[in-house]
Formats: sequence, C-alpha cells, structure tokens
Amino acid sequence: MSNPVRPKLAAIVTTCFKYSHAQHFVDRFLDGYGWNGTHHYPPMDLVSLYVDQVGANDLSRERASRHPAMKIYPTIAEALTAGGDKLAVDGVVIVGEHGNYPRNEKGQTEYPRWEFFQQVVKVFKDSQRAVPMFNDKHLSWNWDWAKRMVDTSRELGFAYMAGSSLPVTWRIPSVEMPLGTPLREALCVGYGGVDSYDFHALETIQCMVERRRGGETGVKWVQAYRGEKFWDALRERRWSRRLMEAALCRSHTLTPARVGFNDILPSDDDLRRLVPDPIAYQYQHNDGLISTMILFNGLVKDFNFAAEIEGRREPFSTQMYLPMPDGRTTIADFFNGLVNNMEKMFLAGKPTYPVERTLLTTGLVAAGVESLFRQKSHDENKTEYKFQYPIPPDVAASQEGRYATPHLAVAYQPARESTFMRA
Repeated sequence: MSNPVRPKLAAIVTTCFKYSHAQHFVDRFLDGYGWNGTHHYPPMDLVSLYVDQVGANDLSRERASRHPAMKIYPTIAEALTAGGDKLAVDGVVIVGEHGNYPRNEKGQTEYPRWEFFQQVVKVFKDSQRAVPMFNDKHLSWNWDWAKRMVDTSRELGFAYMAGSSLPVTWRIPSVEMPLGTPLREALCVGYGGVDSYDFHALETIQCMVERRRGGETGVKWVQAYRGEKFWDALRERRWSRRLMEAALCRSHTLTPARVGFNDILPSDDDLRRLVPDPIAYQYQHNDGLISTMILFNGLVKDFNFAAEIEGRREPFSTQMYLPMPDGRTTIADFFNGLVNNMEKMFLAGKPTYPVERTLLTTGLVAAGVESLFRQKSHDENKTEYKFQYPIPPDVAASQEGRYATPHLAVAYQPARESTFMRA
C-alpha cells in the first residue's frame, strides 16, 4: 500500500521570535503539539517560509537549520512556488501579527495582512490553481480590504479560515451554546488593548451568539465607551449588571476587591479604583440582540462570557481558557486547537467554521476603534475630520459616537459541530 500524499504548506509571516504568533504556528507544524493526551505530529509538511522582518531575536533561521526540509525564501512568490514559476504548495498560512509596523491616527497597527493576501492570490491566479488558506487573527485593519479578501476566496473557490484561538480553546465549564437558542443579551469581560485583544473578546462573543435562533444577522450599530463615558454607561445600566457579574464569576484571575477576600465582587467604587481605563463596545445585531464587550485591565486577565437565555432563570456563562505565557504556561497550548482546525481544513479542503464570523469581528474591531476616535475627535473639536462611515440620522457624533454599520450586514449560519477543545 502506498503512503498517502502529505500536503505541503507555506507560511507567510511578519516576524518570528519567542512567543510571537509565527513561532507558535511554525513550531507546531514542525515539531508537533499535545493533543488528546499524546504528542501529535501534523500529517502535513511545512516546506516554505517567508519572514518579512528578521530581528536580532529571530527564531526562523534556527528552525530551518533543524528542519532542512523547510526552506526560507526571500519573497512570498518564491515561498509559494519553491523558487519556480507555479504554485508548489497545498496550503498557505498567513501570520500578520507582531513586528515593527506603522500605527495610524486611530491607533490601529497597519499589519500587512492584506498585502500578503494579494501577493498569495497573484500566485494563485498566475498558476490557475488555488489552495486553502488560513489568516491569523482579524483579516485586516481596513474593513474594505477584509471584505475583498473574503469575496476573493469565494470568487477563486478556495477554503478560507481566519480568527482567534478563543473560539477553539478550552472552556470552563466545557459547555456549548445549543443551536437555535433564544438569546436576549450577551456580554464578554476580558482584558487587553484596542485593535488588539478587543478582537479576542469579540470572537468570544461571536462564536457563542452565532448559534442563536436564526443564526447571525449582522450588526446594525456600534457604540464605544471609554473612561468617564464608560462609568456613565455603567451607572445608567446600558448593559446588564447581572451578566457582567456572571462573567466575572467565571474569571480565574479576578483581582479581589478587598485584600484577603477572594469572593467579593467589586462595587462601582472598587472598579474605579482597580480599572484606570475601562473600555466597552456595545452593538445591536439586526435581529435585535444586544452584545457588549468590556475590557477590564487591572481587574481580570482572561476572557469570560455570559448571556441571558429566554426561559432560563440563571445566566449561561463560561470562561474561554487562555493560559498565556509566561504566567500560567510556557507554550501557549491554546494554539493547539487552532492548528488542529487548520489541519482539518488543509486535509479536507473545507473550513471547520465560517470565515464570516471573522469578517464580522474584523468589522466590529474597526467599528469600535472608529467610535472611540469619533468621540476623541469631537472632544478635541477636530471638526475637520471626515468620518469613514455615515453617522446615523438619530444620533449625532457629538452626543455619543454611535453610528450605523450597514456595511456589517454579515448574515451566516454557524457550523453545526462544535470546534472548541475538550479536556
């Protein structure tokens, strides 16, 4: 019996150093990873690598020396063609995270994911063949480019996946939102920065709420709150206090409101003391569901979800377990689930979850950033700023910064099979 053909992969990355996203992906494809109680070696070979920025802490050259079957190429086209003139791989991984890239006036890091994607697609077109592709994290800092990336994957007919580890990591408790659940409100409490970990928190919400009755319908408007505007919104109960506390009760890293008392939830005064710069994105889906993402830096260091379900007395809640180096782990095992889902796509030629989820969360990140920037621009009387998206007729930017998001009418159905890791 002949051995099955092992797919060949190319990785296109911004930079590769310890704990960078590229290191996590490259190492798992080269050296394997823990899976279901054993060490798993992917049934495919990473044969080509392109690294956009090589610094003093680079690990890619050491990896290539230990794995001579993987070659490093000076251009993306050469990585995909193995130095020839036709596509020579069966799958592509784009990791546009980390590295020294410009930040724009809104605070978005302009990672070259779109530029990488364009160069990969050019090889596809020139070779008259397209292969499955994975894009780490959100698709692009620019919504129009993100939309074109998904549209191009459909036009060329290749399997396309993207996103965060949060939807596919462990959950504590290990529960799933049943398909067709009638949801009233959803919320995530997490941590991190704008145009960064806000994406992880939004993916946490979206992988759950997309399973509601009717599936995902897209988002009607987005409203961001920061600093005093956040405290005003909390006082006015713009989101459910019960859900916020249910999410906090799932945290393993909750800072005690009182030293020595680990079971006391923070009061509003405690929150002000512990969280110097709170941030929230609240948004309404086209079917009426309200979702809220909260970043509580100083209070938690994990991602916790809660939702109100019609007919259920208590909130539905869970933690997406993300043991982050170099505190609770050394190897970021939560990447294992993401790589395993990538393997399935490369083998079967079909995504395990819809790329529309990440298209929507990409748009939500950009919308949250836009809302915050509008407020800042108004507060500083920058009336000359031309907003990227239209202001809704019923809410002026000078009042709240909320704006309509008709471009986020991303409707889709979730995968029936759950993709998160089980213990």
